[in-house]
Amino acid sequence: FLMGAIRMAAAGGLLYAALRWRGVPPPTRAQWRSLALLGLWMVLLANGLVNVAEQQVASGLAAIAVASMPLWAGLFAAMRGRHPTRLEWTGLAVGFAGVAWLNAGSELSASPLGLVCLLVAPIAWAWGSMVTMGRDLPDPFMTAAGQMLAGALMMLVVGLVLGERIEAMPGPRAWGAVAYLALFGSVLAFSAYAWLLRQVRPAVATSYAYVNPPVAVLLGVGLGGETLGVDSLAAMAVILAGVGLITLSRTRLSRAAPR
Repeated sequence: FLMGAIRMAAAGGLLYAALRWRGVPPPTRAQWRSLALLGLWMVLLANGLVNVAEQQVASGLAAIAVASMPLWAGLFAAMRGRHPTRLEWTGLAVGFAGVAWLNAGSELSASPLGLVCLLVAPIAWAWGSMVTMGRDLPDPFMTAAGQMLAGALMMLVVGLVLGERIEAMPGPRAWGAVAYLALFGSVLAFSAYAWLLRQVRPAVATSYAYVNPPVAVLLGVGLGGETLGVDSLAAMAVILAGVGLITLSRTRLSRAAPR
């Protein structure tokens, strides 16, 4: 949680400062309350619990669990009156099956705590995504900055309460990893996701969770010297087919909309 607090505080602070420098208004008091709620669900519970889980579970199981998030988001969207279309549900199911196939050959071991964290984290992220609908929130990029700052404070408190302490100065590689997560995993990813939630249907916005595992596999091949088998290629094709179905559904809805 302390690592997450440092990452989110750095990312949120950098983005907030850049936006204020460009003249974007700060959140109002009411908007800060909504941002704190998003920080609770999407930063503390979703991101923070994945941090905990990945110390105790196999990466394959973590990938499969996180990929369940679009399914939960579809369910929550339906509960709030934004029912996914039949084609979107098909795409969500196909994409999840592809992620499961991609990780079928990896170790799926986990501790009980890790399993609980992996169950709660995608549900929290999906619910937080749906909570944004209809709320008084600032500009999408300011929303991303505010929820990261609020979540960072919560992570700091939880980490200190749990007894986490930084007992030695991390090395350059560790700081480099945190900086990478702050810039690409927080500033860019949170901003893009906050913007997407305002522009497209939930199924389209959350389908990014299906794209992450193939990207990780390709990075492993390109940077880590890993090999890519026929099963992996087939699984990635299934994932892309799922995302394609979700995108196709959006295209059909756009054409059917009254002009």
